[in-house]
Amino acid sequence: MQLGDLFDLSLVGRRNAIALEYDAPGGVGRLTFGEIDARANRMAHALTARGLERGDRLCVHLANRIEFIDLFLACVRLGVIFVPMNVLYREREVAHMVADAEPRFSVAGSEHLPLFGETAVVDITELAADAADRPTDRVRLTLDGDDPLAIVYTSGTTGRAKGAVLSHNNFAANVVNLVTCWRITSDDRYLAALPLFHVHGLGNGVCSWLVSGCLMRLVERFEAQRAASLFEEFQPTLFFGVPTIYVRLLEIEQDSARRIGERTRLFVSGSAPLPGQVLESFRDRFGHTILERYGMSETLMLIANPYEGERRPGTVGYPLPGVSVRIVNDTGSAVAAGESGAVQVRGPNVFSGYWRQPAATAAAFDGSWFRTGDLGERSADGYYTLRGRASDLIISGGFNIYPREIEELLLEQPGVREVAVVGRPDDRRGEVPVAYVVTDTPLDEDALRAQCARSLASFKVPRSFTRVEALPRNALGKVQKHLLVAPGRS
Repeated sequence: MQLGDLFDLSLVGRRNAIALEYDAPGGVGRLTFGEIDARANRMAHALTARGLERGDRLCVHLANRIEFIDLFLACVRLGVIFVPMNVLYREREVAHMVADAEPRFSVAGSEHLPLFGETAVVDITELAADAADRPTDRVRLTLDGDDPLAIVYTSGTTGRAKGAVLSHNNFAANVVNLVTCWRITSDDRYLAALPLFHVHGLGNGVCSWLVSGCLMRLVERFEAQRAASLFEEFQPTLFFGVPTIYVRLLEIEQDSARRIGERTRLFVSGSAPLPGQVLESFRDRFGHTILERYGMSETLMLIANPYEGERRPGTVGYPLPGVSVRIVNDTGSAVAAGESGAVQVRGPNVFSGYWRQPAATAAAFDGSWFRTGDLGERSADGYYTLRGRASDLIISGGFNIYPREIEELLLEQPGVREVAVVGRPDDRRGEVPVAYVVTDTPLDEDALRAQCARSLASFKVPRSFTRVEALPRNALGKVQKHLLVAPGRS
């Protein structure tokens, strides 16, 4: 059975049920599962007419909107590899992804077409108009479960973003686990505020919606000032968020928060560590304990606190069905319960490797075990706790920030001799990047910030630039970034 067949449990089996609510001119628009299915078929024919074939890549640079879902479902049916792009990315980042994925063409909103330079890109408005005139005949190729479905770009500290290749089976294993373990059914009402270009919003949110047959309310982005009214109007039973969102939800007044908590049966947090005080404050205000879980772009979901049972603060819970986890020391030997070590995983949800990077793929695996790069420990009763990252990855508001990319850009600027970018604690975003710069001339912080803003997504722009005489290094000349981390929160 293919991933598309799992989606058909709703697209065919519940075709007359309302599937989706979304912001539309003059109010809220609604589509049935049957209408979603027809849109996907039309889009599949439109993409085929433009030359897309099985195995081709399609880069998609769109905010949350119905056409994003149309394109994803069309790719699922055609065997085309879907390449979601962060809509905050600028020319430099977009150029790298397009050059690496080599799509047949890309799709973007009209306001973002200039980001693609001279490469082939199609305006989503034009493509949607084309699709609207296409037939609704079903498209179904016989695909292998190991066929790649998506390339999700992530990166380590060794350079530019790498494309993690996720298969149809990876997505299927993930969604079956979530729908089962979190009891997601057609009775649920899912408020989708996470970006669909992220595996959290796509692999967890969209896929769970399609398999379970629940009602999804799609919004373009999370807006704190609109959150209370949206929760009150839609009355969701299910919500996925990142710690930054939960911090903002704590601003909702007490009576409204209590009503929201009474109606919502499950709040899930992931993509970054959830501070213990946020979990406790949320429980006090909403009367609900957030379920924290752990996953990665390369693996989708790995570990989660139980739906029934103790949701233990500070932990990410137990491995999901089919997922194996081990904690090892520097020699690769398993450590005892309560001891910290490197987290390694394997299971049907784990990716096959990085797109066209065999060396990086080999380095990422220890035999059949994927090296997550995270440090953690397991309690005697099986709960896993993450203790930090082996790399200097920064996670800000659920988005990954890789310092070397920022450092390379800053080193291109006149007068900059050395630079180190590190994460500084932040009450709302978890961490934010800050830069320490060695320069030959007086530091022009405004110029450096402006250059970063022109070349990088906004969440990657350092919040501060500090001039230092020299970067701290060890005896081997390696920069000791932990000596640069600024104390306190901002």
